[in-house]
Amino acid sequence: MKKGIHPENYRPVVFKDMSNGDMFLSKSTCKTNETVEFEGETYPLVKLEISSTSHPFYTGKSKLVDTAGRVDRFMSRYSKSTSKK
Repeated sequence: MKKGIHPENYRPVVFKDMSNGDMFLSKSTCKTNETVEFEGETYPLVKLEISSTSHPFYTGKSKLVDTAGRVDRFMSRYSKSTSKK
């Protein structure tokens, strides 16, 4: 590895999966202003939309996470184009 190109300020950070509420502790250099109490200690908090605990590839389940209605809009447009054929 080249010296001097990697960050030196790694610290414990809690990552929270917002789709299922699961949290895990890891080290990171992510900047955040939020904190959370985890296992009796206070740590910086980084919010994730999806993690290995909620992603269908890791869980083996086809779970659809649609927070902005994108799938509904796609399905409505797709159904209009297929009905014209």
